[in-house]
Amino acid sequence: HPLHGHHPDQGRQQQIDEAAGYTAAIYASRAGLKPILFTGMNIGGQLITTTEVENYPGYPKGINGPEMMEEFREQAVRFGTEVRYSLVEKVDFSSHPHQIWTDGGEHHKADAVIISTGADAKYLGVPGEAEYLNRGVSACAVCDGFFYRDTPVAVVGGGDTACEEASYLAGLCTEVHMLVRGDAMRASKIMQERVLKNPKIKVYWNTETVAVLGEEKVNAMRIRNRVTGVEETVAIKGFFVAIGHKPNTDLFKGILDMNETGYILTHGKSTHTNVEGVFASGDAQDFTYRQAVTAAGTGCMAALDAERWLKERGLD
Repeated sequence: HPLHGHHPDQGRQQQIDEAAGYTAAIYASRAGLKPILFTGMNIGGQLITTTEVENYPGYPKGINGPEMMEEFREQAVRFGTEVRYSLVEKVDFSSHPHQIWTDGGEHHKADAVIISTGADAKYLGVPGEAEYLNRGVSACAVCDGFFYRDTPVAVVGGGDTACEEASYLAGLCTEVHMLVRGDAMRASKIMQERVLKNPKIKVYWNTETVAVLGEEKVNAMRIRNRVTGVEETVAIKGFFVAIGHKPNTDLFKGILDMNETGYILTHGKSTHTNVEGVFASGDAQDFTYRQAVTAAGTGCMAALDAERWLKERGLD
């Protein structure tokens, strides 16, 4: 009765939250559960586009994202994980064992399923943004803020996350230019006050980004006031987009309980979903921390939860 860790995403952009998925596979395979891991079409989630990871324990000199992901994969395979480079197109969790269909016509049955599909940061889609991703453009201040210490940076967004990012960066950077699209923030009152009282944060109201500028790396941004139409160029080294994330959970809508933005809900401190034998880990269910190390932690939890669930039912 194999444990299937499968990782579908919306449409045909399925991917794996590598820290959660591979950690779950490592624990499941070492427990003798013979897991099959489906990578989806994008082999690797956000780590595959991360040039340098400096905050994951055990890598004192840092490591680039793709290399780290490959080490995760090798470790999982070493203990018996079967990695399938295929896309899960359909699931049926209405009866047991659960059923999974892939784009290659494969049909799998699983007594337990771990979902580690991750979440993608939302971006603006303006010129220069994609070009300078990880060369000045980021969607995670906690991950990348250290690289821009003692330089001017920008944060785009008006919610709690944007305020948190701006406040965090203000502790590292010389100046934080915060771009708010409307004439008010969506953030909670206490978060707004924290930003507005910080002398290192300059808030631009009714402002949108025209383009991210640079040469080898970001060196400026072009912004426009949406009321007056006036444009200006502001020198920056880091451009942080904080307009939200989209969890890759569309495949499970109507099947698993989710919050209003699509994050899978789990019970208490566990990884149990509302469906027996289905567990969720990583950024597909974590909208608070969104770090590789916390995703790995929940991947471990999901494998342990699944193993215990299987043993209780004599399915191991």
